[in-house]
Amino acid sequence: MLTLHFLLLSILPLSAGVPNRQPQLAAANGQVVLTFAAGQSIYFASSRDEGRTFGPPTKVAEVPFLAVGRHRGPRAIILKDAIVISAIAGAKPGEGDLITWRSVDRGKTWTRAGLVNDEPNATHEGLYAMAAVAQDNLFAAWLDLRSQGTKLYGARSTDGGNTWSKNVLLYASPSGTICQCCDPSIAIGSHGEIAVMWRNVLDGSRDLYLASSRDGIHFGPPQKLGQGTWKLNACPMDGGGLVWDHGQLLSAWRREKDVFEARPGQPEKRLGTGKDVAIVAGKKGVYVAWSGSAGVEIIGPADAQPRKLAPEGGFVNLVALEDGSVLAAWESDGAIQTAKLNGQ
Repeated sequence: MLTLHFLLLSILPLSAGVPNRQPQLAAANGQVVLTFAAGQSIYFASSRDEGRTFGPPTKVAEVPFLAVGRHRGPRAIILKDAIVISAIAGAKPGEGDLITWRSVDRGKTWTRAGLVNDEPNATHEGLYAMAAVAQDNLFAAWLDLRSQGTKLYGARSTDGGNTWSKNVLLYASPSGTICQCCDPSIAIGSHGEIAVMWRNVLDGSRDLYLASSRDGIHFGPPQKLGQGTWKLNACPMDGGGLVWDHGQLLSAWRREKDVFEARPGQPEKRLGTGKDVAIVAGKKGVYVAWSGSAGVEIIGPADAQPRKLAPEGGFVNLVALEDGSVLAAWESDGAIQTAKLNGQ
């Protein structure tokens, strides 16, 4: 059974009338970090006690225009000798490049590092994923607009985000576009396998697809997830999540009003009703959270039904911690709230 271990204090808005938005968590090397957006600024907060408390947020960068909302916003990755934060920023709305910032002093100071996209403004839709492949190796995938129709592109960094490879086309739909406003997901296996998930557009359906690679350049054929389909002439703006669980891929995503989990090649399993899905694989099993009619809901490894995590809020994010617990963070009335969860 999933139990709420304790609720942490809220990270309140830093300026009146400017909400904290789109929290993203990372944990590694004895540190838990949180990044979020507020206005046109990117903020960072760090925990040294497995997410029980966080230090005061510090500003990573302020940009003229920051892509944020509907799963847009900054991401954080902890490497062996650096913390990397990424975001899509531009000079004005309608422009945007995928940029990385680095800190080598555990988040005290930040330096602008690499530019990921090699075609200016190709990433201005603002939807992407980034993950660590090895100690200093990163992989990014994003919705790309360098040519007609939205396509899925990717790039690698072998120096901790300072420089990035030539961009690679990962997938182009024969229908002319993939889903235009659903964020992709990346999951890295224990041996460096890279799996990317995105919402496709094929024959009037908007379903989740998966492709995998050993090197981040050559990807296998795309594979549809789940047996059902969603006929929809619109974008749900909801990409779901992907993890490796005991050497196998597991995805969680929304179709119509329902939340499902699915392994490649297997039937999907309905978990509940909701949207804006997050998933994480912890030491005690897999956790899936989403926004539902009852607020923020979550289902843990031993739960038959979802439980209420918070009566209101949205855009929940999850991270597995070294002590076996899971930390959740979500938007709530302009603040960021967190909760630490133990599976019993």
